[in-house]
Amino acid sequence: MYNAIRGSMFVAAALGVLSVQVSGQAPAAAGRGPAPAAYRAPRAADGHADLNGIWQTMNTANWNLQDHPAYAGPMWELGAIGAVPAGEGVVQGNEIPYLPDKLAQKKAHFENRRTDDPEAKCYMGGIPRSNYMPYPFQIVQSPAGILFVYEYASSNRFVNMGKPVEAGSDTWMGTNNGKWEGDALVIDVTGLNGLAWFDRAGNFASDNVHVVERWTRTDRDHLLYEATIEDSKTFSRPWKISMPIYRRVEKNAQILEFKCVEFAEELLYGKYKKK
Repeated sequence: MYNAIRGSMFVAAALGVLSVQVSGQAPAAAGRGPAPAAYRAPRAADGHADLNGIWQTMNTANWNLQDHPAYAGPMWELGAIGAVPAGEGVVQGNEIPYLPDKLAQKKAHFENRRTDDPEAKCYMGGIPRSNYMPYPFQIVQSPAGILFVYEYASSNRFVNMGKPVEAGSDTWMGTNNGKWEGDALVIDVTGLNGLAWFDRAGNFASDNVHVVERWTRTDRDHLLYEATIEDSKTFSRPWKISMPIYRRVEKNAQILEFKCVEFAEELLYGKYKKK
């Protein structure tokens, strides 16, 4: 049942991932006693900040990246279960700068979200959406590369930490090239296929989209996630999202399987059944 987590553990073992805890304390100010220590992330085997662990967001970004009130969902049969909770946005300035015709397309997505949202069809979440869907994911870190394993749809992506490579073809999770800027992991994502949405509200980009992510460990149990999104075919300027991501601390925290294809078959193919 736990193939996804076993796979990530195998990769971790193969790459020789070891984490070493390092603590530090800021020098004392003269005559004032010890100063509060600035947080220093534990070190991984390569000496960089250790991001290993199982993580999950706790916000409503997967429903809507922007500020939104509670409202009825598209499946009224579910009553309050299918409703959308109110939430504060994660978009800087709370504005997504669509080109006029693309804003109309976004609105059409929203009207048809019950059947058109790629999440409903069990398609991979893409980037950045996979990071704030309501499912945990695991980061497995090594000097050669960093693996992200997502519970939703058993998807994953590998971040190349060596010489940058160009995207050979467009995919759901893109081509990921990483580097360190201090303790921040910066991931340059290209080669996305433009089929994923950013949320259930229908926000989207084209296959021209370019995403730059920053992952910073701010304390033992939190990451700061930031993503700058640029797509001249869809937006008038680049825009940014940011949010905290929380470490799962349960004793038996792990990634389970959520192979959702079978749950989407009726939605995708039910209309072809013989009556």
